[in-house]
Amino acid sequence: MIIAGLDPSLRQFGWAVIDTRASMKKRCIARGRFKTLPVTLFIDRYIFLREELRSLLREFTPDRVGIEYPIFNDLYSEGMYGLFLYSCEALRTERMDTVFFSPPQVKAHAREFLGRPKGWKMAKPDMVEAAKAHTGGKGRWNHNEADAYWVASSAARFWLYYDGLLEIDALTPVEKKEFLNLHTYVRGKKAGRTVRSGMLFREDDRFFLWSEEGKIDGEEKEHD
Repeated sequence: MIIAGLDPSLRQFGWAVIDTRASMKKRCIARGRFKTLPVTLFIDRYIFLREELRSLLREFTPDRVGIEYPIFNDLYSEGMYGLFLYSCEALRTERMDTVFFSPPQVKAHAREFLGRPKGWKMAKPDMVEAAKAHTGGKGRWNHNEADAYWVASSAARFWLYYDGLLEIDALTPVEKKEFLNLHTYVRGKKAGRTVRSGMLFREDDRFFLWSEEGKIDGEEKEHD
């Protein structure tokens, strides 16, 4: 399965493409960054990045995609959310099945792989170290590319499990929590009620099957 991972940023939009069938050393088949400058009109930056993303998707034709979504009330969160929306527009237009990951979720996967203790704050050098170690320890990595790689890797695990190609016993503790988390209330008015908060239970909220849009009984609709 070919998976694209995206780490949206206005200055350096990180991306990585992985092949889940390859060995770890050959798993990352491509990575890079789309760059814009602050002096460029904001709307032109969004349009440029959206079109660069569409070109990337057409070049590598990934089977599925993972994207990191912005944290609100953070530095320039409105601008990052605007870029996220433009990115989602590109993904939907190209009919890419997509899963969303928050920055802490992506870092949790890398932290678990490195064996860092619980509560360890995964800084940029840590993410680069994790990406290098996960791919054989060679080459120079930019932190935006490293984040995108871990988005791709995390998304690959999600989609493999979704497709039934991974057994539940093969999931790591972090993956079980993120993908399948169930919470049962034990107190108050909601006592006994179970909430399925894991990503797997949140279609059209945390993951989207955009490849299925425009199809009727297996046939694609004709577009004007």
